[in-house]
Amino acid sequence: MVKRSTKIIVGIILACLTMISIFPFWLMFSMSTYKSEMIFQNNPIIPSNYFIENIKTIMASNFLQSYGNSLYVSVFSMVAGVLVCSMVGYGMYAYNFKWKNGLQVFIMLTMMVPAQIGIIGYMIEMRNMGINNTLLPLIFTWLANGFGAYWMISFVRQSVPMELIESARIDGANEIRIFSSIVFPCIKPGIVTLSLLLFLWSWNNYMVPLVFINKQENYTIPIFVKSLASAFRTDYGAQLAGLTLATIPLLIIFIIGSKSLINGLTAGAVKG
Repeated sequence: MVKRSTKIIVGIILACLTMISIFPFWLMFSMSTYKSEMIFQNNPIIPSNYFIENIKTIMASNFLQSYGNSLYVSVFSMVAGVLVCSMVGYGMYAYNFKWKNGLQVFIMLTMMVPAQIGIIGYMIEMRNMGINNTLLPLIFTWLANGFGAYWMISFVRQSVPMELIESARIDGANEIRIFSSIVFPCIKPGIVTLSLLLFLWSWNNYMVPLVFINKQENYTIPIFVKSLASAFRTDYGAQLAGLTLATIPLLIIFIIGSKSLINGLTAGAVKG
């Protein structure tokens, strides 16, 4: 009886926490169904009938191209970032070289430096390369990701026995074969976790596109949503409709990869 009561109480608590977590998404969707001027005059918890008009407004404002730009940037940032970070993790684990510990400390220190500090130097570098005001700077910024590199260093160290790598080297396998056929499958949970995080961060990134993108055809979702506001009027209903549509890929990806995300975050937490 006590055990059943405990399960009921835990279920109620989890249900309440779930409702609290879902409420902001519901409120965003509900407010997107109102005309901008009516949002603050009615109860926004209850949906209205202006959602289609808000969708028409954002569709008439180059929304689909901005959506495609965000997908392009996020997918390539995720793939390139994961590939670079996983190779860094393997290299830092499988090789002994001078200043190895110092390099790892430097990677940790980069996580303590706010991105805003390096944005000016990064902008000058991209301008000198001739790729300013394109989508490439939005992708390249994730290649040298301190968190991703440190994450993969730790994950490779916990998941791949050094004896396995040495055995493959004795059998004549080259480093590319060892990395792709042995190391990569062993660190799959960590790769999936990092992929989800990089996609989420890239999709929601606002500062870098704001600095680098001046052409409307290169807008990403955050910049596009901001562009719906002018000096005379802010269309909150259309902005919230755009944010609602922009949230859909994140929800789908999280639902699909939630199990792998949890496995990656908890890997190595329990030692046998």
